[in-house]
Amino acid sequence: MIDNELPSPSCHLGPPMLILSYLVLGACAGLTAGLFGIGGGLIIVPALVFSFGLQGMSPEILTHVAVGTSLATIVVTSASSIRSHHLKGGVRWDLFKPLAIGIVVGAVVGVKTAGQLSGAMLQLLIGCFAIAVAVQMGLGLKPKPSRDVPGRVSLGIVGSIIGSVSALFGIGGGTMTTPYLNWCNVRIQSAIGTSAACGFPIALAGALVNIEEGWSHPALMEWSLGYVYLPAFFGIVLTSAWFARYGARLAHALPETVLKRAFAVLLLLVGGRFLLTALGHS
Repeated sequence: MIDNELPSPSCHLGPPMLILSYLVLGACAGLTAGLFGIGGGLIIVPALVFSFGLQGMSPEILTHVAVGTSLATIVVTSASSIRSHHLKGGVRWDLFKPLAIGIVVGAVVGVKTAGQLSGAMLQLLIGCFAIAVAVQMGLGLKPKPSRDVPGRVSLGIVGSIIGSVSALFGIGGGTMTTPYLNWCNVRIQSAIGTSAACGFPIALAGALVNIEEGWSHPALMEWSLGYVYLPAFFGIVLTSAWFARYGARLAHALPETVLKRAFAVLLLLVGGRFLLTALGHS
């Protein structure tokens, strides 16, 4: 529900600055997604955790709201991405369908699991995941194409794993789906396009369950729809998709290795900050 009856918490930034910060965050997330070929969730979630802390949101729920809001923004950005990849013939719909069934089930499980965790524990897990992605990206670790695409049942199981992890951390799943499909000898363009398509059911199911999970929570700020904070959602989606196009163009003009290592360093810093914060509350 949209709870606009609760008093607003003390805020260190005025409303205009908050809206501006969300527009900038959307631009940064879109630019990053276009540059590095991964969803903006790895940027959005940490930034929202920091922003919500400045706004005085309850530590009990601010990480959950950051995850839910991130997933809600990915619903919009992934829809735009799917269309672009589909027009280029880059989506393997025959693989998407069984993956999507598992993804929806897994996303529900992931959000329900997050709902049982404290904010500190969720930050600890997000920090570990960010560091793992940083190591993988920085060292260029990825499986070599060495197997065939499995059957529909196996794809459904893989989808459930990807969906649960992605929904737990508020990401679109590209960091797992693309390497997996490439490992199964799916050409990289199709792996990326199909991964982008898979981001939609992950985000949609995850966002809807986060709305249900946070419905009427007493600690919610005004203008919250469950664990989705609407001002942040609208601010981010207004700029993220537009800047993603520029990120994609810039990616072709800069050395790929330098880009990935720079982003890996950023993720290490983000992950380390989350770990220190979480351990400090334990």
